[in-house]
This record gives sequence, C-alpha cells and structure tokens, in this order.
Amino acid sequence: MNPQPNRLNPTPEARATVEAWQAEFEQRLEAQLAVDSGTPGELLESMRYSALAGGKRMRPMLVYAAGLALDVESSRLHAIAMAIELIHTYSLIHDDLPAMDDDDLRRGRPTNHRRFGESTAILAGDALQALAFEVLAADEALSRQPAAQVRILRDIARACGAGGMAGGQVLDLAAVDQEISFDELETMHRLKTGALIRVSATAPAHLALAQPELFARLDRFGECVGLAFQIHDDVLDVTASSQQTGKPAQADAARNKPAFPSVIGVEASQRRAEALCAEAVDALQGFSGDTRMLRWLAEYAIARQS
Repeated sequence: MNPQPNRLNPTPEARATVEAWQAEFEQRLEAQLAVDSGTPGELLESMRYSALAGGKRMRPMLVYAAGLALDVESSRLHAIAMAIELIHTYSLIHDDLPAMDDDDLRRGRPTNHRRFGESTAILAGDALQALAFEVLAADEALSRQPAAQVRILRDIARACGAGGMAGGQVLDLAAVDQEISFDELETMHRLKTGALIRVSATAPAHLALAQPELFARLDRFGECVGLAFQIHDDVLDVTASSQQTGKPAQADAARNKPAFPSVIGVEASQRRAEALCAEAVDALQGFSGDTRMLRWLAEYAIARQS
C-alpha cells in the first residue's frame, strides 16, 4: 500500500480543525473525570488512567466530522463523542484482561489490570460504560431533541452490545486456535471494531433529521472505515514495532489468533483496506456540509503508523 502524501499531512485548515476538536474534547473528558467525592479514589484513578491516556480519538473525530457534513454544530455533539470514547476505553480495558487477550501493554504503558489489579480494572470498565449512558441521558443539547436522543441511546447501546462489540468479542475469542474464513473474519470485525466506528458516523444524523438516503450513506461510510481500520491494525501488528504502536508486536500470532494477514496475506490485506477506503469516500455524496474531514479520516485510518 502506497498512501497518498496528504493522508497523514492534512491541509493547514484541516489540521487546525482536528486540533481544535481534539483540544476541546480532551478538556471535556478531563472535566468529566475530575475528582468526585462520591467515587472511590482507586476506582476513579483507574478510570482516568485509561480514559486520559491519549490515543487517536478516532471515534470522537468521526462524530464531529459527520456533524460538519450534516451542518450540525459541534457544540451539540459533545455528549455523543464523549459517550462513544468512554465505551471504547472500557472495551480496551476489558480486552486486555487475562480472560480476554491478556495483554501487558497499551498505549506504551502497563495495561489497566497490570497497574491496578484485575478486579479494579473490571469495575473501571463497568463504570466507564455506565458513565457513557449517563452522559447521553443528562446532556442538555440532546434533551432538546428527545426523539433523536432516544434513537442515539438505542443505536449506541446496540453498537456496544450483543449484536455489536460484545458479540464480536465472543467470536474473536472463539476463533483462537481455529481456522476461519475471510468472510467469517470480516463478520467478526464488523461487530467487534466496526460497530462503534459505524455509530460514530451515524449518530449525528439523528440530530440533523437526515433523510434515509444520507443516513444510509453515513452508515456505509462508517461500516467501510471500521473494517478498514481493523485490517490496518492487523497489518501494523506484523509490520510495525511495539514502540510505534504502543502495544506488543506480533500479538495475534503469539496467541494463534486469526487476523487478516494470516488469512489472506499482508499485501491482500492492504489492498482490501484500500478498496474499503475508496468505498467509504464514494459514499460521501449528496451532503450539504463539508465532507473533507470525513474523507481525510477514512484515509488516515489506513495510513497511520500506530
């Protein structure tokens, strides 16, 4: 795969937009997880340890970029971005547990259960997921559109539940030491990784009262980006160092876990990610707002080095 130069080098305007979104998001996340006298200190520290550890913030950026395409002000999207990232963080904490992937390193630091112990890590994940839905239910901007608020709550719950992320994780665990087909692998990751990325793109459409065609286009965009993102993650697992990714290298092979490079090869995986990126970009037609940030995020998903 030979990414175009602008994939990792957005225009100055695009870079300024992303940096502004990221800065405001980080401030709001810090405030959301500020010291709370009602939360046991170790639990709050564990929650903050993982949630404030940085990362790409890909999902919140997709929320804001979808809002830009739909002419929805970013001020109306903060709760959606926050909730989805809290859920994503909880999923990482639980994915790293001994009963799951049993990882020792995440974002260049010891995983949550290595730092705080397994029981606290489990409870921190539980608390972050609960907090996500509290944020959505309590947000004043969403409450001004109650019908849209309920749909957003429903869609995010589905994305992280049995028919989404949790279901995909079950398939992922069942695939260890097994040979599975390419189609089965894609199905697994459309759920495990893709569902939360997909809802990041579609949730703002409820606030915009978007027509079904535009909702379907965002849904297709998110589906393609989510799967491409995971394929590229699998490629990085075999081509990048742990210093680059902040995670153990060759982790899938060490666990005898099916991944795109082991099923179809590295080059074919890269071609599939490229094709999905092109499909995602093709879906960005007919929007009244600016779709350039969505396009750049789709391209970034398969060009990043971590």
